[in-house]
Amino acid sequence: MSVLVYTENWNGSFKKLSFELASYAARLAEMLNTNPIAVSIGQVGRDELEKLSKYGIKKTITIEHDGLTQFDTQTYTRVIADLANSQSAKAIVLSNNNTGKSLAPRLSVRLKAAVASGVGQLPEQLSPFVVKKRAFSGNAQAGLELKTEMKIITLAQNSFELVEKPVDMVIEKAEADLSGIIPKATVKDVEIQTGKLLLSDAEIVVSGGRGMKSPDNWAPIEELAGLLNGATACSRPVSDEGWRPHEEHTGQTGKIIAPNLYVAIGISGATQHLAGISASKYIVAINNDKDAPIFEAAQYGIVGDASRVLPRLVEALKKAKSA
Repeated sequence: MSVLVYTENWNGSFKKLSFELASYAARLAEMLNTNPIAVSIGQVGRDELEKLSKYGIKKTITIEHDGLTQFDTQTYTRVIADLANSQSAKAIVLSNNNTGKSLAPRLSVRLKAAVASGVGQLPEQLSPFVVKKRAFSGNAQAGLELKTEMKIITLAQNSFELVEKPVDMVIEKAEADLSGIIPKATVKDVEIQTGKLLLSDAEIVVSGGRGMKSPDNWAPIEELAGLLNGATACSRPVSDEGWRPHEEHTGQTGKIIAPNLYVAIGISGATQHLAGISASKYIVAINNDKDAPIFEAAQYGIVGDASRVLPRLVEALKKAKSA
């Protein structure tokens, strides 16, 4: 019996997300009185793999195959399912990102396993097996009971603290059986964005709404994000107007994020927007309307005109950093 965790890599390197998954899987394995096993697909160096041991992973299985160079849901499902069976896994842990969301339902059907998606904490009980997740745009907690022998959990990003528990780790190589699989999609070209922090990776996000009044007023937001080593984002009306690229749109119909700090400037706080950022650990709101809904979700708020507040905030931060 084991807990299997798929630790996704990006060009041969792990991100914080991978270590969150490792920490969660190690703790879940402790609760189930079994061992956590990480699965790494693709070319990842030994030094990088050994970083997983810092978070309680005692065994990592690596698989390299020409057919696994590019992510394909059908192919990766076969590989992970085969490993789950060979390792007698009773639980599989995935990220709740695009990769995990595409793998979880296929694995569920193949392994006849119940799925709990977007989970942010360990099970509150094992018999029955019940885990909780955020519901109704973060305004409530839903308890999910998984009744199948095999369980699949997708972990919400930035929802589980990294737990360092160094252990000795064994690295094993495994072969992938891809016979009979014909990928339905072929990747012909890959363009990698460089020089800009991705929203999904950012621990600090500075976001602007229509309260900024014009795309010409975005310089202070970009400057503040730069000083905080964060990423920039925007509300849907802003991206719809073409003020900012759609890749920066956060909300129910955009990117759903969970940074440590989300600074909302000139954003009223519509339900759809809050649904995408409610998992943020801290929300700071700047708005000239004291009755704006965003203040109900924020831990800290400033009632004032962004054109006056932002320059002062930037200046204060510059002074703090130079002190």
